[in-house]
Amino acid sequence: MILVLAVIGALLVGAFLLVIAGANPIVAYRAMLVGPFSSRYGLTETLVKTTPLLLVALGIIIAFRSGILNIGAEGQMMIGALCGTAFALAFPNLHGAILLPATILVSFLGGAFWGGIPGWLKAKLNVNEILSTIMLNSIAWQLMIYFLRGPMIDPKERSYGTGVPQTQQLPHQVWLGRLLPRTRLHWGIIIAIGLAVLVYIFLWRTSLGYKMRAVGAQKEAARYAGMPVERLLVLAMALSGGFAGMAGMIEVLGIHHRLMDGISAGYGFSGIVAALFGQLHPLGAIPASFLFGALMLGADMMQRAVAIPAAIVFTIQGLVVLFVVGTDIFIRRPDFAQRLFRRRRPAARKEGA
Repeated sequence: MILVLAVIGALLVGAFLLVIAGANPIVAYRAMLVGPFSSRYGLTETLVKTTPLLLVALGIIIAFRSGILNIGAEGQMMIGALCGTAFALAFPNLHGAILLPATILVSFLGGAFWGGIPGWLKAKLNVNEILSTIMLNSIAWQLMIYFLRGPMIDPKERSYGTGVPQTQQLPHQVWLGRLLPRTRLHWGIIIAIGLAVLVYIFLWRTSLGYKMRAVGAQKEAARYAGMPVERLLVLAMALSGGFAGMAGMIEVLGIHHRLMDGISAGYGFSGIVAALFGQLHPLGAIPASFLFGALMLGADMMQRAVAIPAAIVFTIQGLVVLFVVGTDIFIRRPDFAQRLFRRRRPAARKEGA
């Protein structure tokens, strides 16, 4: 209920911005909230956006359940996609049955390496993981741009002199097939849902998953019980980064078929919101990711419907992220609102006196 109120609050603030921009909020929000569900295109595109959101959310859930915050999924997506693309281009003659799973695995390992860095810094040196992951996002983007404009640029871009930062197309045998003809919906959504079930089994049905959740619930108690807290923190961040890296690669394999600038498209941050909206549960993340995939697509439809600047759309999306993330403390600590109210009530009485 709190999360629903947070989304409503964000949309109300967004309505105020729409009025300032000279747009009709009712028309805008009708396009945003109804458009994604009113046609085959809307539904399939919503599922296309759900795929990377769900994969990122699964990684976020693993990290948050283990007591460490991963704000670096954007960078991990880039590094994972970069590693997977480089592998696929290096072995273009491999059979698809080998090349496709190997490419996804390499992307997972690339993201896991990038996620493991802040995990190790937190476990060994107590470096704040929020700062380190955000900084690594910038480094990842710079690395990707360097390779896309240099060693991995499409030879056609170099010969034509256009210099668009993108690689050449990946081998056809590594592309993810379409689930429905004349749509962009691909097999990545099936992979993502299957992995959500596996993450649930891992976290709630295995001893390692139990240990990771125990560390997240009470780190000192877990250490007293003999659990290797530092190693579990590094593992949690590595797994989280691995899922983000896989999200980036599946976006390449299913949609673009080449790596290009902007591949993350904000999924790294929106995935955090989907994870929180799904109550940090792998199965709850499935409908939550679908909902936020619809909101992302609806935002694009809203921009076209009322002809507002893209900055307003991004601002409304950011408000949703801010409001949902801001309510996390009320979910994790149900007594917080009561304590906050009790603390303010005496102050109010004193002012009245």
